[in-house]
Amino acid sequence: MTKPPLTLYLAAPRGFCAGVDRAIKIVDLALEKWGAPVYVRHEIVHNKYVVDELRAKGAIFVEELDDCPTDRPVIFSAHGVPKSVPAEAETRNMVYVDATCPLVSKVHIEAERHAARGLQIIMIGHAGHPETLGTMGQLPQGEVLLVETPADVAQLQVRDEGALAYVTQTTLSVDDTADVVTALKSRFPEIEGPHKEDICYATTNRQEAVKALAPKAEALLVVGAPNSSNSKRLVEVGARAGCAYAQLVQRADDIDWRALEGIKTLGITAGASAPEILINEVIDAFKSRFEVTTELVETAQENVDFKVPRVLRTPA
Repeated sequence: MTKPPLTLYLAAPRGFCAGVDRAIKIVDLALEKWGAPVYVRHEIVHNKYVVDELRAKGAIFVEELDDCPTDRPVIFSAHGVPKSVPAEAETRNMVYVDATCPLVSKVHIEAERHAARGLQIIMIGHAGHPETLGTMGQLPQGEVLLVETPADVAQLQVRDEGALAYVTQTTLSVDDTADVVTALKSRFPEIEGPHKEDICYATTNRQEAVKALAPKAEALLVVGAPNSSNSKRLVEVGARAGCAYAQLVQRADDIDWRALEGIKTLGITAGASAPEILINEVIDAFKSRFEVTTELVETAQENVDFKVPRVLRTPA
C-alpha cells in the first residue's frame, strides 16, 4: 500500500539546552567520581526518560534532603533550590553538588542584589514550580511576591510602591510575560526590571522557532514532559501562532493518530529537557506511516556551554 505524503517541519533549535546538558553531566560525573548511589533532590530535569536512564546508572531521586543519608553525595536539580537546602546540607555535613542552571542562578543573584538595596521583589512565575520555589526561597518570606497574570498584578499588596523590582521564571512564554510586565509598569511606574531579560536564551529560541514553523503546519507536536514548563509553553505558542492542533507528547506511544488523520504537514519540536533520541522516535513513527519529507525550520544557532562545578573536574 502506498503511504500518504507528509511534509515534516523540524524546529531548530529544539531539545536539550546547555543548562540541562550540564545538569545531566553533573549526575554522570558524580556517579563516576563517588560511585552509586548518588542522591538527587527532585528530578534533575523534567523528563521521565532522562530520569529513568540516570536511575538505571545508580542515581536515587528524592523530594527532600531528609530522604538522603549523610554519607552519600546529593545533587540539587537544575531548577534551583531555596537557600535553606544547602544550609541544611552543610549542617548535616553532607557532600553536595549544585546543578542549578547558571541562568537561574543569575535570577537568584539579581533578587538578592535588589533586596540588599531595600527593594521588595515581584516574581513572575508559576506557583509551585521548583524554579519559582527556589528563587523565592533566596530571600526571607514576604520579600518576594508571586504573580502569574496581569489580573494578579491588580491584587498585589506591596510594602512601598516606590521600592520594587521584578524578576521572572526563566521558562515562561515571552509573550505572556510581556503582558504581566506591562501591567506591573502601569501600576508601579518606578519598578525596576532586570538589566537583561530573565527568560533564558533557549526558551526564547525554541519559542521563536515554533512561531516560524506554525504557519506552515496543520499540526504541531512538542516532545516533552507534562511537568516541563518550557515544553507546555511551546504548545501554547504553537496554538497562538496558528497551529489548529498543538499537543504535548512524551514519547511516540502518546501520539493520537486519529486526531492527525489526513494531515499533509506537521511541525515537530521539543522542550529543553527532551533528549534527541525521543524526537527521533517520534519522527520514525511518522516514517512508518507516511512518505516523509523533512524540512528544517531554523531561526537561531546555539553554541552555549556551561562548565560543571570544580569539584567534579578533579579526581576523587
